[in-house]
Formats: sequence, structure tokens, C-alpha cells
Amino acid sequence: MSNLRPEEISSIIKSELENFSSQLKTESVGTVIQVGDAIARVYGLDDVMVNEIIEFPNNVLGMAVNLEEDSVGVIIFGKDNPDQKIKEGDVVKRTGKVVQVPVGDALIGRVVNALGSPIDGKGPIVTEKFRPIEFNAPDVISRQPINAPLQTGIKAVDAMIPIGRGQRELIIGDRQTGKTAVAIDTIINQKGKGVFCVYVAIGQKISSIVAIAETLKKYGAMDYTTIVSASSRASASSQYLAPYSGCAIGEEFMYNGKDVLVVYDDLSKHAQAYRQLALLLRRPPGREAYPGDIFYLHSRLLERSAKLSDSLGAGSLTALPIIETQGGDITSYIPTNVISITDGQIYLESDLFFSGIRPAINVGLSVSRVGGKAQAKAMRKVAGKVRLELAQYRELVTFLQFGSDLDKATQDQLNRGERIVEILKQGQYVPLSLAKQVILIFSGVNGLLDDLPVEKIKAFEVELYQFIAQKYPDLEKTIDSSGDISDETAEALKKAVGEFKLAFKK
Repeated sequence: MSNLRPEEISSIIKSELENFSSQLKTESVGTVIQVGDAIARVYGLDDVMVNEIIEFPNNVLGMAVNLEEDSVGVIIFGKDNPDQKIKEGDVVKRTGKVVQVPVGDALIGRVVNALGSPIDGKGPIVTEKFRPIEFNAPDVISRQPINAPLQTGIKAVDAMIPIGRGQRELIIGDRQTGKTAVAIDTIINQKGKGVFCVYVAIGQKISSIVAIAETLKKYGAMDYTTIVSASSRASASSQYLAPYSGCAIGEEFMYNGKDVLVVYDDLSKHAQAYRQLALLLRRPPGREAYPGDIFYLHSRLLERSAKLSDSLGAGSLTALPIIETQGGDITSYIPTNVISITDGQIYLESDLFFSGIRPAINVGLSVSRVGGKAQAKAMRKVAGKVRLELAQYRELVTFLQFGSDLDKATQDQLNRGERIVEILKQGQYVPLSLAKQVILIFSGVNGLLDDLPVEKIKAFEVELYQFIAQKYPDLEKTIDSSGDISDETAEALKKAVGEFKLAFKK
């Protein structure tokens, strides 16, 4: 064995010292001082961030929401009383991460919970992309005016309350008036149009969410749709997070230059879940016991909808928030808040629904604040008169209750109005192409249906589509491809409808 020389020993010691690294690890920890109702109050964690994920024992996670002087309020995630796994005195840790969800193509066709974890039994979601659930809305410079239509396939909406890509259009009405039906039909109508859809279910029965997923699958819409589910049995914290998660999933597509449609069904239950959390966190209650920042809750969500500028890829995120009213009262707190944030509303009325007018859209109270700018030219040309005709018809019907005699002009107006109401009726899950809508509304406003009995209009509509598809297929193709209706097309259409009418009457 050879002896080591002193200089060799010193060089080894020197190199060891140079390569020495400390294995010390510092963690920011706190102690649970109170827990219950899926809320924990934690002492310590002085440097925690808002919306940061907090780690409890037993793999339970939470989110820091209340940063007070001497404690931090944390909402706890999980179902079936997750706070029972936590006790006072437990040590909690910061993770340094804010709440984020997986995003990207891997989520298309999947059903996930509020944190983006799959709940459809189809295995894990494999993606390396994540987005924070809270994200700043695009600023003024990053946006451009809304100019492209988002076709819903619903005649009454596309004709009178058009929705543009990047718009926020509220669907409002009492329960069981067809609000979800309008949203689902709109999703089904996006097939083949390159629009990705996100359906956020907040506080609904699990059976309802399953039924919606089955319907979308049946019509081939799950091929471009993600469902974010926070059912009525999910915790208030999940129901609070769900719309932000859905928005983050949609934003990933928008910032990659794609068009997205997000349905929030519904924000009334979202507000109630937030009120529950806020009261448990001892935040001061305001009007109707909602916390003071209830307006900001929805404005920071809906302002993330936009039509991005060309330099950012010209993607768009269209929002269809749904609000449930009580007894048709759209002047209560949450409805007025959301009406003032959105770019218009589709108001569905119980009386119309039960009288057989479906979709039960009240034309007087419904409006699109983007309107004609986002409407296809063909629809703008033919549907301009529809709203006016309907409004005059409703006025006359009210006036008729006084039992006055009618002159011929008034009688004609009543007849026209009756037929327009009839042609705007539409069954569920049968969204129509732009051309089909234009053909029918053109026939109605130009008086081509005035001499038909009202009860035969439905049959007339069905057979008219078949007749034009067989004999004049170019008409439909021209309207659909150009999105416009020229004078020659209008003349050809008038002739075709007249020809069909003669055959239909026989």
C-alpha cells in the first residue's frame, strides 16, 4: 500500500470542499387552528399567495383565499367531507403553485371535474400543458371588433338576437324554460365549423350531466367538446372553481388562434356556492347575503371572452352564461349584475313556453348588443323585418283584447304575425343551416305564406327543405357558401317557393 503524500491529501480535501453542497431544505409551514365545512383557518404561512395550493396531511389539498393579518383562510378540495381527514394542530405546507388545470387537445371529448381530473372512466389525461384557472382578461389593444357570426342553428336567435364569435350572450329565464336546450343546440350546431366547445355544469344533478353527455355523444358533438362537471353533490369549492377551469381550458384554444364556445350552466348556482364559501370565511355579507365582490366574481370570468387581434392569432372565446330567475324577475341582484356584464341577453319566458312557442324567446326583452355586425349578410337582409313584424303583432294581440273591429291592413298584419310566430318555432336537437333558415324566413317576411293555414306551416317547412334540396340544390349551396343573398338568388328563391306552393296546395 503506497503512502499518500501530504499535498495529495490537501488537494483531495480542497476538491471535496469545492464540490460540497448543503442538503438543507426550507419549507414554509403553518398550523391548522380551526377546521369545518370544507374551510380551514391556518396560522403561519406568512408568505403565501392568493389562490396558492396548500398541502394538508393525508394528501388533502386546499387553496388559500383569505390572507388575514394573523391567519390564512383555506378552502379544502375533495368530496365526502375532506375536512374530516384534517384536525386542529395539523401541519400544512405551501406548494408554491397556484391552482391550474391541464389543457390542450387531450381534453377534447372528456368529462373532467373542477380541477381537470378525468371522471369519465377513460383513463388519465396525458398532457404537458397547464394553465392557471385565474388569468387576466385580454386588454383593449389585444382585441378586435366582433365581426364573424357564431351560428346557433336556432331560427329565432340567428334572425333576431345574433351571436358573434367573441361575444358574451346571457341566456336567462325561469327554471324549465329551455335555457340549457338553447345552449346544447348551439354546441351541436358547431359540428364541422371548427369551433371547440366547453360545457361547464355547476350544481346540477349528476343524472342531468350524464344525459347531456349522452346527447352530445349521440349527435357527434363530443368530438369537439369538453364537459367540466361540478355537480350538486360536489363541494362548494368545486362549484366555485368549475367556471374558471372551463374558461382556462377554452383559453388555451383561443390563444392558439382557434374559435371556442364556453357555456356556463349556470352562474346563479355559482354565485350561491361563492356566497356559502364567503360566509364560512367570515367575509362581511352585503345585499341578499352575497359578499361585496360578487360582481367581480362574474366580471373577471366573463371579461376573458374576446375576439383577439390578428397579431395574436385572431382566436375567439364566446361565452353563453346561463342565469335562472325566480318568477320571471330579471331585476334581482345576480341577474342585473350579469346582464350589465354581458353583450345582450336571450330571455326565455314561462308563459310562451307553456303556450307552445318554443324556443320561448321574449323578443321585447331579448337583445344582442353586437347584433347585425356579427350577422351573416343573407340573414341580415331577410330578417330585418322579423323583429318589427313580431313586435307589431304582439301589440295588436294585446289591443284585440278590447274587442275592436279590424280593417283589412290590421287583419293582414295579424295574419303575417301569426305565421312568423309559427315559422320561428323549432324542436330540440334540430339546429338548421344558414341557408335553410334564410329560405324559410324569406318566405315568411315576403308574404309567401300569408295564404297558407297556420296549422299547415310546419308540414310546409319540412317539405319545402326537401323540395329545394332535390330540385334547386344550388340555391342552398350559394347561400351557405357566400353567406349572402343577391337579387338574382332572391328572385330564384321566390320562384322556387311559389312553384312548391302550387304543388303543396294540391
